[in-house]
Amino acid sequence: MTTTLFRPVSKKELDLIEQSNWTKFPPRLHEQPIFYPVTNIEYARQITIEWNVPAYGNGYVTQFEVDSEYLKKYNVENVGGSIHNELWVPAEELDEFNSQIVGPIKVVESYEK
Repeated sequence: MTTTLFRPVSKKELDLIEQSNWTKFPPRLHEQPIFYPVTNIEYARQITIEWNVPAYGNGYVTQFEVDSEYLKKYNVENVGGSIHNELWVPAEELDEFNSQIVGPIKVVESYEK
């Protein structure tokens, strides 16, 4: 069984995902200690439109499936309103997280300035 998650990304991050043959998210930067996939498309869309597009000129909402049993090790963190739910994956666990992705990472929405 899998759980559907979403991740807002910039073009630069999307290019790295494509280089992995749509199988994994790139390592976090030094100043990014947490990888935070979100639990619903509405929140991913909001981050993309309100943060990524103004910051980078573009933004993409990705969707992917992760083994549900594996995800039990992470709490769902609410960081605002009712839709603002995300998982906090420590950067050092991203390789393990990527290995639990089932199927390809897909782009489901894209936005530009």
